Amino acid sequence: MKFFYMFFRGNMMSYGKKIMCGMGLSLLTIFSAPALAVVVEWTDWQSSPNSYSALGEIVMNGSTIDVDYVGTGAHRFVQTGSGIDYWSGTAYTNGSVDNAPTARELIALNGGGTVTINFSETVYNPFLAINSWNGNTVEFGEAISIDSFGQGYWGSGTPVLNGTGTGFYGSGEVHGVISLQGAYDSISFTHTGENWHGFTVGVSPVPEPATIGLFMLGSGFVFWAGMRRKKQEITEEFAA
Repeated sequence: MKFFYMFFRGNMMSYGKKIMCGMGLSLLTIFSAPALAVVVEWTDWQSSPNSYSALGEIVMNGSTIDVDYVGTGAHRFVQTGSGIDYWSGTAYTNGSVDNAPTARELIALNGGGTVTINFSETVYNPFLAINSWNGNTVEFGEAISIDSFGQGYWGSGTPVLNGTGTGFYGSGEVHGVISLQGAYDSISFTHTGENWHGFTVGVSPVPEPATIGLFMLGSGFVFWAGMRRKKQEITEEFAA
């Protein structure tokens, strides 16, 4: 009797571990999948009150996030949906980002200084798309990642990270995407001046609480059903 009890218990525990492992892998897949194919909601720039600022918005999960940028150095121009599409090329989609920045939506910086981008609500893991950052020295003051770079409207170049991983130098005509990890109400960086170098900012939707709850409920049901079925199989095996 003790042998059958230990056999039954051992099989149940083994099966339970497999189910739990499967649930864990499923959760890992859900939360890590966006890192493999992130759909980014890029800023719709709408106006530029002066040569040092611009206003825009990001629509995500049915709500609107106001975005504004202000710089200590003047910009060259702001695109609000018209003009040349400077976001052509493969530089923006050869990393984790699935979609290039919205065409003809761009802030063209000119004078160096400090740029601050503010959000009306907290955003997570934002992206900064950059265009033609040639010979530019940039510092964020915190860790950044080069998500992608390559061929863009003005050619190609390589962003060279500094020793602390908090900024980069633009070797050649750098086009690409910078990613930041964490929660942000604002992003700031310093840059050096040139004719012009462009940027825009975007964020990726995170799973909604209701979606996560439904997944956990479904996973719990799968676990319960699997354990019940395994118990029945072992019982039938003993009866035979």
